[in-house]
Amino acid sequence: MSSHCSHPTPLGQHRISKLASRLLLGCALSVSAMSVNAALNVEPMSWWAGMQQPKLQLLIAGDNIRDTQVKLIKAQGVTLNSVDKTDSNDHLFINLDLSQAKPQRLTLGLYKGEQLVEQFDYVLQTRQKGSRDRQGFSNKDVIYLITPDRFVNGNPDNDNHPDMLEKADRSFDGGRHGGDIMGIRKALPYLHDLGVTQLWINPLLENNQQKYSYHGYSTTDFYNIDPRFGSNQEYQALVEEAQTFGIGIIQDVVVNHMGSGHKWMSSMPSNTWINGQSRWVNDPTDVSYSSHRRTTVQDPYSVNADTVDFSDGWFDVTMPDLNQRDPHMATYLIQNSIWWVEYAGLSGIREDTYSYADKDFLTAWSKAIMDEYPHFNIVGEEWSSNPVTVSYWQAGKKNADGYQSFAPSMMDFPLYDTLIASLTKEEDWGAGFIDLYQMLANDVVYANPSQLVLFEGNHDTNRIYSLMKNDIELYKMAMAYVLTSNRIPQIFYGSEIVMQSPTEDRNDGAVRADFPGGWPQDSVNVFTGKGLNAQQTEALTFVRTLLNYRKNSLAIQQGKLQHFVPKDGVYVQSRHQGDETLLIIYNKNSHAIELDLQRFKPAINDNTAGVDIINKQTYSLSKPLTLSNKGVTILKLNR
Repeated sequence: MSSHCSHPTPLGQHRISKLASRLLLGCALSVSAMSVNAALNVEPMSWWAGMQQPKLQLLIAGDNIRDTQVKLIKAQGVTLNSVDKTDSNDHLFINLDLSQAKPQRLTLGLYKGEQLVEQFDYVLQTRQKGSRDRQGFSNKDVIYLITPDRFVNGNPDNDNHPDMLEKADRSFDGGRHGGDIMGIRKALPYLHDLGVTQLWINPLLENNQQKYSYHGYSTTDFYNIDPRFGSNQEYQALVEEAQTFGIGIIQDVVVNHMGSGHKWMSSMPSNTWINGQSRWVNDPTDVSYSSHRRTTVQDPYSVNADTVDFSDGWFDVTMPDLNQRDPHMATYLIQNSIWWVEYAGLSGIREDTYSYADKDFLTAWSKAIMDEYPHFNIVGEEWSSNPVTVSYWQAGKKNADGYQSFAPSMMDFPLYDTLIASLTKEEDWGAGFIDLYQMLANDVVYANPSQLVLFEGNHDTNRIYSLMKNDIELYKMAMAYVLTSNRIPQIFYGSEIVMQSPTEDRNDGAVRADFPGGWPQDSVNVFTGKGLNAQQTEALTFVRTLLNYRKNSLAIQQGKLQHFVPKDGVYVQSRHQGDETLLIIYNKNSHAIELDLQRFKPAINDNTAGVDIINKQTYSLSKPLTLSNKGVTILKLNR
């Protein structure tokens, strides 16, 4: 996990190896330091003057530094409040007050008596103008999820790295394939043309694990991009370039666990740093794993032991569970999230395995971020089909137990699950579209249902086209529902060209297959259109047309939603805002039908005609509407 000048790190980092003289002093964006006999690592790597929260806690790691005293050697307007020492000989927590500080380079020293044994510089940077007022993702956006290793290989030279354990092997579906940040940058014109306005990228932080490191959820360095994806500076450049295309970046954050390859596993900052730490230290095979019984956190009848089995268990053998009840760990994670928002210029956070972390910590974490950035957005992953369970974690919900969250959004798994099931079921009085209708009626349990993120798929779900039984019309209905709902929509890379997967059980390698055209040798290239078959072209045209219409549609972005009880295999919704009304008709019938429009007068009002926003055909609304076949019809109504 050492850094090299070929993999530069941001201004403020100080890391010195006692085994080598190739110091980061030669790297232009590293903080210089004087080191006598220890390796020092300082996190956060830098900070900013003028933050809403003026307190800063530095975690200092180095050999046998516990018995040293910390002093400010050079500082203006900075107060050293205290130094916290734990049972670790190799860590110190330095508490600073920056309320009077301006941008500067601090110098701190570690002393034994009057003797200076270590000193290091620390940078307080100037905040970007308007940073606090940044706008987070919202209903006006469409989020595009990318698994970066599988999207585009923009720089083959970083496919492997001498310090990273796992090497590239594109022949292995569970291995690293070479996609990277540069590849995402190269794809920005395509994404803009597609109509995407936000990118959620699966974790980019260092995952130095023996295998299956590509997915990114086993973090081994919370402050550095994995060098096989690029560098911190390349990540910054991606965000800046994406903004020129009108695209924001949402960072995938993991506060529940880390990777077993993290340096902490050989030197814990405290004896309560991870859950089950004392047992693991005595016997590394003695690990308790999470029960994954998520409802135990909010269940009024659950026993404490069941809640602990869920929240304190390790997610996996390679994913030790972080103990957010340790106050230093909690501060570390909160500061880390804020650091990345400020450093990279993010427009959102997607928080992984949301409910698995300590619930009181989640309150503090979400509040700290939203206090710092009042217009920001956080979406949490609570993988449950029950809207009551999901609603518990959304900001504004008045829970019976008094629990309060500050995360504005959650992933809408209940509506996603119901959407898939309703489209693939045989239509009946009590099944099919009616399931979707009734699930939407459960919006009464949410504090703000329109802030939920609805998706057609993600890196953990099978591909939508396959789930729709390779039926292009069912696929279009699913995509249209997600993209016209009163939700924040999210699509998975490749869904626009009907990428496929198995439909039973999990097959992550197949679900996260390489995006066609992301590698020079690919026979199919989405970016140029080379080799696309008729269905892929049809799907791409449909999605691109709808996404680009949505960009300028206030009715979809913020309009009133009405829906009508499904009958005879037809489900109708409307969206209305100002002078714009959309009538969205979902039809499962495999034969032509005549749809009597009288029922839908509350949505149609005085409109006499509608134009299909996909094929531009005009339809009269003064007579029954002929639906020639199964599919979705989206009509913009004209007076």
